[in-house]
Amino acid sequence: MSKPVSKKNRGAKKKRSIRIRPGKILFDLLLCFLALTVVPVLIYSTANPSTTMLMWIRWVESDYNDKMPLAFMHWKRIDEISPYLIKAVVAAEDQKYFKHKGFDWQAIESAIKVNLTTDRKIGASTISMQTSRNVFLWQERTWLRKALETYFTFLIETFWDKGRIMEVYLNVIEWGDGIYGCEAAAREYFNHSCATLSPVEAAGLAAILPNPRGWSLHRPGKYVNHRRAKILNTLDHIRLPRLD
Repeated sequence: MSKPVSKKNRGAKKKRSIRIRPGKILFDLLLCFLALTVVPVLIYSTANPSTTMLMWIRWVESDYNDKMPLAFMHWKRIDEISPYLIKAVVAAEDQKYFKHKGFDWQAIESAIKVNLTTDRKIGASTISMQTSRNVFLWQERTWLRKALETYFTFLIETFWDKGRIMEVYLNVIEWGDGIYGCEAAAREYFNHSCATLSPVEAAGLAAILPNPRGWSLHRPGKYVNHRRAKILNTLDHIRLPRLD
């Protein structure tokens, strides 16, 4: 016959049952973080994102303007985009794109030196870093965003190939107020598809990428024209691997 459990023993069991285990909590949080980050990266390795956080931020900043798109309307596969545009953005934004694994360490080192020793502030974001920021994060410069940008860049370089990264990049980046992606930009500025962009047109689109909301090809200034000419002269030196 079993002995009755005393009140003291029952209290001890209750205390043991509600004991908090920090290790398990941290492990569960880690699993949640991985699920919320790795899973979307894996999905977008084949499926196209329909919207981004940046589009919603711009919509709110515009006081909920109905003319600001909240979804991508004209997604183009990499083989449907003019190779001149691919060459132009590589020439303008990341000339080592096909050689690095997401990070141009030499450019990062140079940027740190300039930022620490002068009043100038320059960046060293690769196309992969810009893609991770535009798809998964926000634009405001904070240490948290930079850390997450580094993490997502590592993920997309691990699970996507260079062709996929370039395709997503060209389809999601801003090319002006309410203009997202190369097809919308080509139609806005040249009234035709991005598939038929000429070298001059492609160089023009790449020239405004550093400041797409401040610069426009409708009224390009001297600096934009200078950048376009410089990019155009570089196109013949860019060799594209097979991306499809």
